[in-house]
Amino acid sequence: MGQVTAHYESVSEEARLRTGWGALEFARSQEILHRHLPHPPAVVLDIGGAAGIYSAWLSSVGYRAYLLDLVYKHAALARAAGVTPVVQGDARVLPYADACADAVLLMGPLYHLTERKCRVKALAEVRRVLRPGGVVFAAGICRYASLMAALVLGLLNDPNLAPILRRNLDEGQHRNPGGDPLYFTTAYMHLPQELRDEMEEAGFTVEDLLPVEGPAWLAKDFDEAWADEAQRKRLLDATRRVEREPGLTGVSPHLLAVGRR
Repeated sequence: MGQVTAHYESVSEEARLRTGWGALEFARSQEILHRHLPHPPAVVLDIGGAAGIYSAWLSSVGYRAYLLDLVYKHAALARAAGVTPVVQGDARVLPYADACADAVLLMGPLYHLTERKCRVKALAEVRRVLRPGGVVFAAGICRYASLMAALVLGLLNDPNLAPILRRNLDEGQHRNPGGDPLYFTTAYMHLPQELRDEMEEAGFTVEDLLPVEGPAWLAKDFDEAWADEAQRKRLLDATRRVEREPGLTGVSPHLLAVGRR
């Protein structure tokens, strides 16, 4: 995990979900969460919650949110932003009692657990801390995210990216030996069915598995379109309308699975 924590200590993850494609990811994730979350003041554990953007939002609408993150910088930023309580820890060994939560957000830890057994262990820990009938939201990076981003950003001819993309597509394993933050960090890229299978192996009933950004992030002049309220609504509506079209799932950089204990 050393390279992963070093990556997040060096980049501004706290700003990522507020600008550009990250703002689309956050808006769509909120939309999907709204559909399945129990009513406030339910207890929600935000596991891998980074600097606390989800916890802050949940607290503002009446939920009792508890944040855990592996990265010291993230935990410190969350506390500084007024998120409380915050714990620094590992998603595979949660410091919470059995059946203590109504819902769990797992919006990042599965990205960086590169072995299936570790991802299933993290999911099983979530199941342990959920009350019967509780819901988990588990995010994964789509297998084709790096390829799609390389095409959009004009990086496909970069010789440093070629071996990264080859391993992504062949194995789902993302490695960045050069450490350039543009090329992310150590991660696992899911096929949609893999994410579903891991959820079920951990004991969850999968109620939904959706592309988060869908094709909307490919819009021409995305930042300008997103800044315009009418265009932003059209982008979200278009994404919503095709979210259950299997042929478009792989276009989305992120996937979000909804599981029930």
